[in-house]
Amino acid sequence: MDYQKTAREVLEKIGGRDNIISAAHCATRLRLVIKDNDVCDSKAVENIDGVKGVFFAQGQLQIIFGTGIVNKVYDAFIQEAGITESSKEDVKQAANARQNVFKRAIKTLGDIFVPIIPAIVASGFLMGIMEALNFMVNNGFLNISTTSSIYVFAQLFSNTAYTFLPILIAYSAGKAFGANPYLAAVIGMIMIHPDLQNAWTVATEGVQATQPVFFGLYSVDMVGYQGHVIPVIIAVWVLAFIEKRLHKIVPAALDLFVTPLVSVFVTGYLTLAAIGPVFVTVENAVIGGIQTILTLPFGIGSLIVGFLYAITVVAGIHHMYTTIDIGQLAAYQYTYWLPLASAANVAQGAASLAVGIKAKDKKTRSLALPSALSAFMGITEPAIFGVNLRYFKPFICACVGGGVGAMYASIVGLGATGTGVTGIFGILLCLHDPINYVVAMLIAAAVSFVLTWLFGFKNPKQQPSGETSGQPMEAALPTQNQTGAPVKVLGDASEREPAAKESSKSAKGEEFEEIIFAPLNGQVMEMKDVPDPTFAAEVLGKGAAINPSEGKVFAPFDGQVNLVFDTNHAIALTSDSGAQVLIHIGINTVELNGKFYTVHVKDNDCVTKGQLIAEFDMEKIREAGYELITPVIVNNTDEYASVEVIKTGNIAGGEPLVKVVKK
Repeated sequence: MDYQKTAREVLEKIGGRDNIISAAHCATRLRLVIKDNDVCDSKAVENIDGVKGVFFAQGQLQIIFGTGIVNKVYDAFIQEAGITESSKEDVKQAANARQNVFKRAIKTLGDIFVPIIPAIVASGFLMGIMEALNFMVNNGFLNISTTSSIYVFAQLFSNTAYTFLPILIAYSAGKAFGANPYLAAVIGMIMIHPDLQNAWTVATEGVQATQPVFFGLYSVDMVGYQGHVIPVIIAVWVLAFIEKRLHKIVPAALDLFVTPLVSVFVTGYLTLAAIGPVFVTVENAVIGGIQTILTLPFGIGSLIVGFLYAITVVAGIHHMYTTIDIGQLAAYQYTYWLPLASAANVAQGAASLAVGIKAKDKKTRSLALPSALSAFMGITEPAIFGVNLRYFKPFICACVGGGVGAMYASIVGLGATGTGVTGIFGILLCLHDPINYVVAMLIAAAVSFVLTWLFGFKNPKQQPSGETSGQPMEAALPTQNQTGAPVKVLGDASEREPAAKESSKSAKGEEFEEIIFAPLNGQVMEMKDVPDPTFAAEVLGKGAAINPSEGKVFAPFDGQVNLVFDTNHAIALTSDSGAQVLIHIGINTVELNGKFYTVHVKDNDCVTKGQLIAEFDMEKIREAGYELITPVIVNNTDEYASVEVIKTGNIAGGEPLVKVVKK
């Protein structure tokens, strides 16, 4: 491969040097921020020698080359363009600066809510379970003691996350806005201080006390902000604004005392006197408007929302919906939005299932069927981006099914007791009305499946060698990564993967097998479930992923280190038998620039199976908002007759993980 020629062609097709803002690379991708996306001929870039995929994500043009190639192309690209190297953080900041205010706001909401979703999900599940148990006990369907410690404690635990939600939101928002998260948590505590009347009691008891503010200019209700979201986020943004400026002007000797005191006091006063009252009104208006749409006669509003839901997922704005769920839970004790989202997700799974059953091509079936199961579990990215959008018509059929299922949910008044989980497991949030939940999901699935079967997918009469079945779109398809940012994946899967090479046979025609051992302790995952479209689509090769339980990485075989990436988040190795493996520790962790990683090997080192080659701080990486799921990819997949995952569930480092067979 001529790296200089490839770099020259990339530079030409993206619009030349004048269209470049910054350039960097990660373990597998060239990451560029360009001035004008319309000038870039993405389809032409994809056809350049060595390019395995092209997409736009988080304001970046990302060009996939793979390990061992991207760094060489990057060096040549810098030389051809005559620009200086940029760090990944430089590229990220440049990309964020180019996004419009709306996209930045949506991304910020995602950064705030994604880390606290596990706590919300846990409480939501437990609330649903306890509500169902209470119903069965009170109506004589179940005879258990409601005074036992397990029952009493479970009832106590069930609403804890929602009771102290402003503190969780404030802490997470503090990290997102760059404020001290502990000072942010104090602002959250102020907003639900016990001396304030609990907001849940206002409906029945009325406002008990008011307080004049700004020297008697007006009075505010002395009511807490239980269940509110927007006022908390705005308050913490103000805290961050004040704190950052005080750090710049307060002398270092006084900074530790003055900055926290002034930041908290000023923000706290502004919050109770102005920010809270104003933005509670705004939030109530938004939640009320959404509820008006969802309760339009005959479920028409929900039909429209259910149809559009998957489209908003593709556009990358769905992370804001957690705000809607929480607001509705505060206002109505149920969220009527989540069942609509669940219907839309199940519908996408049903469309993928129809494609998988109807397709004659083995590759299409092997992708569509597991993707359908994933969508039924609430993870829709493989179904939407790997199957339905690729053929487009199944995506539209699924949107219709989602709309019809959502319409039924609206007509019967179906609500959920929590948020964060959809699909099959979403029923745990609807245990007060499980039958209607099941019926709504079945309607969504049935409509989507039937429409896709009849109109959405057809096998081609003639299928040239190397093509996949069906009628994939020729144009660029929108997609998104795990952060929710818009992405474009160009071309179908067969175009993005290297052409399969002929397998070699020994003189006796025997197959040669090699075992790749697990480099980490943890839980084995299928590649399709990795929350990144590049890894999930196996663009860089087949393999498995591990959700680690320990921050240590071991050599998966005897061999040599090809490359340790400068950010320490990825290591490429080659076994003595020729298997080329990439261990990519975490998703999008290139953005950490090496923080929290320690590597014990260097390029060209020889390693033995089980040797400790890297360590990472799991807690700090998670606190920074990154997934630790680690793909273990066979980069030279095309040289093997098969790449098979031979272990599922829990795995220990050193256990057999993947078997490769070369004839």
